[in-house]
Amino acid sequence: MKRTLYLMLFVLMTASVSTLTSCRDEAKSTGDKIEDAIDDTGDAIEEGAEDVEDGIEDAVDDN
Repeated sequence: MKRTLYLMLFVLMTASVSTLTSCRDEAKSTGDKIEDAIDDTGDAIEEGAEDVEDGIEDAVDDN
């Protein structure tokens, strides 16, 4: 009985410690945040351009 109780406490403590420490983001500098935003914006522009290109190709194929 004691062994089971100790095992359950150990599992509970391990789970709570791992969930509290594993999902923390590292602090980013302002330069890193700006660089990430620029990269995301560039990706969004490329994706939008591809969508427009696909739409134009579909419109040409329909005619």
